[in-house]
Amino acid sequence: MSEQMRIMRSKELPEELRDRIVARHRSGQGYKKNSAALKLPKSTVASIILKWKTFGTTRTLPRAGRLAKLSYWGRRALVREVKKNPKITVAELQRCSREMGESCGKSTITAALHQSGLYGRRARRKPLLSARHMKARMEFAKKHLKDSKMVRNKILWSDETKNFLALILSGMCGENQALLITCPIQSQ
Repeated sequence: MSEQMRIMRSKELPEELRDRIVARHRSGQGYKKNSAALKLPKSTVASIILKWKTFGTTRTLPRAGRLAKLSYWGRRALVREVKKNPKITVAELQRCSREMGESCGKSTITAALHQSGLYGRRARRKPLLSARHMKARMEFAKKHLKDSKMVRNKILWSDETKNFLALILSGMCGENQALLITCPIQSQ
């Protein structure tokens, strides 16, 4: 990564660069020449010189309030990780942030993900098929090998459309039972 690119990615310019801007200003160079020579926007050069005139220093002044544990880039990296792998745990994300050089607690990572609109990462629910259900399906398939495609399309399995079954059955049978429901399909 080039020096100029590294400078632009951070929120603040390095102190030695700010000192160079002030030194050039004191030697009589204007804002335009300073910005052209250092490849910085004129507004940046002007704000650094104004700060130097006001406070007499180019150092970063103490801010009000506590600084964030995670930087903007660190938070974005965590969000990228979660979007790439939704099953990743907070402990693994904590290890990732430590590798990036930003160590923080699990609650900080959770809060950062919540601020980014990501909630409740957990593994997806597994299908409701047991060995018994698979065996029953295989027997059914063997019995109905000769059925037409139209008949096969009418079959609705319990693990395919859970919401539809819940509306139809509304508690008539247990959740883990393999059900076979045939419903008429309108011909087009």
